[in-house]
Amino acid sequence: MKKLSVLLVCGSGASSGFMAANMRKAAKAKGLDIDIKARSESEIENYIDDIDALMVGPHLAYILDEVEEYKNGRDVKVILMKPEYYSTLDGAKAIDHLLEEMEK
Repeated sequence: MKKLSVLLVCGSGASSGFMAANMRKAAKAKGLDIDIKARSESEIENYIDDIDALMVGPHLAYILDEVEEYKNGRDVKVILMKPEYYSTLDGAKAIDHLLEEMEK
């Protein structure tokens, strides 16, 4: 599997920072090469060219339509994070969800 580049957005940035750190740990534990950054949703456009996947906090479901416009037909997988792992910042479950979506 090639190196994946993932951007997490969730509004304030604080929780996505923790989530990104937990996902990095989980990816490392699984021996995966995944670059995970956390940014605010206002920065999505700056990163969209460089990422394979965008993971969005569950409470930001309303920005998904906007994100489709930013993509401009680029092959970026947009994944709405699930509240059950997002609320507990469970990086391992988030990585599992990411990998599942990437295989679709």
